[in-house]
Amino acid sequence: MTAADHLAWGVVRPTGAHASIAARLGDRVLPLRPPAEAGLLGHDLDLRHAIEEPTLNALIELGRPAWRALAERVRHLIDVGHPLMPLAFCEELLPVRIGDYVDFYASLEHVENFGRLWRPGQPAVHENWRHMPVGYHGRASTVVVGGTPVRRPRGQVAPGELAATRALDLECEVGFVCGPSARGPVAVDDAERHIFGVVLVNDWSARDIQRFEYVPLGPFLGKSFATSMSAWITPLDALPRATPRAQDFAPAEYLRAREPWTLDVALEIEVGGEVLSRPRSSWLYWTPAQMLAHMTVNGATLTAGDLFASGTVSGSEPGTEGSLGEIGRGERWLADGEEVVLRGRCGDVELGEVRGQVLTAAP
Repeated sequence: MTAADHLAWGVVRPTGAHASIAARLGDRVLPLRPPAEAGLLGHDLDLRHAIEEPTLNALIELGRPAWRALAERVRHLIDVGHPLMPLAFCEELLPVRIGDYVDFYASLEHVENFGRLWRPGQPAVHENWRHMPVGYHGRASTVVVGGTPVRRPRGQVAPGELAATRALDLECEVGFVCGPSARGPVAVDDAERHIFGVVLVNDWSARDIQRFEYVPLGPFLGKSFATSMSAWITPLDALPRATPRAQDFAPAEYLRAREPWTLDVALEIEVGGEVLSRPRSSWLYWTPAQMLAHMTVNGATLTAGDLFASGTVSGSEPGTEGSLGEIGRGERWLADGEEVVLRGRCGDVELGEVRGQVLTAAP
């Protein structure tokens, strides 16, 4: 999953054992609670207590120096031959307790594609879109770890018509796990200090429900039923930076970084065993730092474990779309029983995968 010198962080439940924060290297994992209890990960009480927690939130709150110190100790254990456990012997759990989830709409190509599909004859891109990262608050309680099946939702698809969605879609996204906490605006140049790591996200979408409800306040039931997140968080420190695409207008002052950066995550979308598309996150119009700065500019609190996602990552050429609605031009949707797998790689670092199978709607 990772290059040889990079660890990913998650939470696992080994067969016959309690859940534990864990480090992952390739297809092997090291649950951290046993070596911490044996004193093999140092004697810092705050770090020890964080490792004993059922999620990564307390560790994330400690900040970058603590993350780096723990990574160094884990690497030392691996170097001296401390035994690792096959990942296949573990159940992967949601790695963080998510207090808030924000989904952005940062791909110009995705905005244009759906604008043409849903508003033919009207401007595909609204005036505000090029001036700020547009987003909405999702439902944190329905973020699930990759591998969790997703049941086809019901909702209003026309006036008075409650039905199971007939237009179930996927959205291939890059997600960012936040922390440590911040009470007030996070400056665009400080964003890296408040992003713990990166995950893959599938923001499942019921397009017929979404289309009927989204004017005037935006998505609601068409999105809130499920969002899948990969089980392993790759530290932002481990990922190479890329140069962002040029923006059409100089953004507002709070969105101007001294040294702008983004990530070039090569993504892959597989449905039913067939690879349909390969978009890249470096094509996004807005950067992760701009998204975080905009999300907090009004004073909104940032809490360790909060998740924000890029929105669908799409390109301008066939085979680079980030959703099935774009790939099939509104004619192809997910069927019951189909499995979606999203994969990602940034430089030489594998970000793993997030998968989910569609279940029939509840009776």
